[in-house]
Amino acid sequence: MPDVSYMTEYPTRFDAPVAPRSVSRIPIVALGMSLGSFLALTFVLCVLFDLWFPAQAMSPVWAPLLPGFTWLTLPGFLLGLAESFAYGWYAALIIGPIYNFFAGRFA
Repeated sequence: MPDVSYMTEYPTRFDAPVAPRSVSRIPIVALGMSLGSFLALTFVLCVLFDLWFPAQAMSPVWAPLLPGFTWLTLPGFLLGLAESFAYGWYAALIIGPIYNFFAGRFA
């Protein structure tokens, strides 16, 4: 009969304590700054595109998306920039906690 006494000296994989799984969470502030900056930069690039190619202008589409936005005025540009940044934060405040919830739940 084989000697199996060594099997009781060391814990088996069923006897070993289970380490908690590490859950990667999204930091909301970093996500908000990233998305806000991305949308603000995209807004600036779209304004430049409209200035270079006026026949392809997207400014009529922005009126319903950016309340108070007026084309080619400094206050309108700054308002559109601020609203674009705020939309990025809005997305981060919704997406980040939802992701963190499900990442923790299904880890």
